[in-house]
Amino acid sequence: MSTALVYLVLGVALLLGALLPRSTARHVVSAPIVLTGVGALVGLLPLPFSLDPVDHRTVLTHLTELCVIVALTGVGLALDRPLTRARETWRRWGATWRLLLLAMPLTIGATALFGWWVAGLAPAAALLLASALAPTDPVLAADIQVEGPTTSDPDEDLEVHDEEDEVRFALTSEAGLNDGLAFPFVYAAILLASKGAVQEWGLRWVSYELITRTVLGVAAGVAVGWLLAKVAFRAPRRIRAAHLGDPIIIIAAPMVSYGVGEMVRGWGFVAAFVCALTMRAADRGHAYHEHMHEVVERLEQLLTLVVLLLLGAALTRGLLSGLTLGGALVGVALVFVIRPLTAWLALGRSRSPTSSSTATSAPRSASSPPSSACAASARSSTWPTPPGRRRSPRSASCGRSSRSPSCCRSWCTG
Repeated sequence: MSTALVYLVLGVALLLGALLPRSTARHVVSAPIVLTGVGALVGLLPLPFSLDPVDHRTVLTHLTELCVIVALTGVGLALDRPLTRARETWRRWGATWRLLLLAMPLTIGATALFGWWVAGLAPAAALLLASALAPTDPVLAADIQVEGPTTSDPDEDLEVHDEEDEVRFALTSEAGLNDGLAFPFVYAAILLASKGAVQEWGLRWVSYELITRTVLGVAAGVAVGWLLAKVAFRAPRRIRAAHLGDPIIIIAAPMVSYGVGEMVRGWGFVAAFVCALTMRAADRGHAYHEHMHEVVERLEQLLTLVVLLLLGAALTRGLLSGLTLGGALVGVALVFVIRPLTAWLALGRSRSPTSSSTATSAPRSASSPPSSACAASARSSTWPTPPGRRRSPRSASCGRSSRSPSCCRSWCTG
């Protein structure tokens, strides 16, 4: 009976995953919310196995990594606005650079300060929490992202594609890069916990974690994307993927680019996104891009379905049992105050609809599990607690040897 129940739950979940995106497209309630609710109901069932993410931390980490890199590949393919060596193309990505270089560090700093002051977290734990939560989400943001690649007939002269909706472009392009660019701050939290004062490790962190590994990730993404683009569009016709219409190359792309990026010690998330951008730059108007995007979008939906069901089930199995009022206030402040304010400041305090919409529309990231997994060996520092506050014993020992879910749980205890 228990095995039959598992098959029934999985079958119903797959049906919901196929039907909900279309059914909720015109409603305020989104498919992720419904799927999380279904997962919460599943968590109440007498299943023959544990759904506690702490019991499956390694599997959960790799599952969320796969979900994110697939989503980043879809984002890279969907962007019509080119990014080349020409200065003009970089200027047209100006909103993206401001969100990445100004809004995200400000968000991390403000969230870390708020977590230290309000939730009573140790400084290293507060920085780790902020680094995991600050990136916007390429997985759950489908409803407010660009719709997909614009393609054209082979005879049509369409060398330069562009985006019509600046808000969607800014949110999509930012989500493509900020998951990878948040990792240096995760490592800053680890160094703060293990080495103490910033002057002991700050220079190495800037030169290696922040600059070198980012450059290596970009280089890996460009190299893998260039090679796969050759296979897709320039190989002999008998093996040319675009001619055969075989989309398997786009399933391999996120795994190969992420693997190469990590092997050369770069940021794998950056490599996955840049790989997709590089592939899109090759024969930009080819219909094969649209075909690849449809395939990767389906794969992303399936992986997101699994992640959200597990999240919902974990919620009813006590995932938030350690949540305190201070921890809840940090989450509310991040979504409704910190992110909108920092994005507004980064975009030049513009009163335009684009600026205000971009500042308030970005969803929080599903990349938190792989981000915080990198901090498995971190130990909390002994920096002072805020004036007039007593440090909680659990907040002072956030760095248990664990992966994301257990770290998140210890963050929430304050």
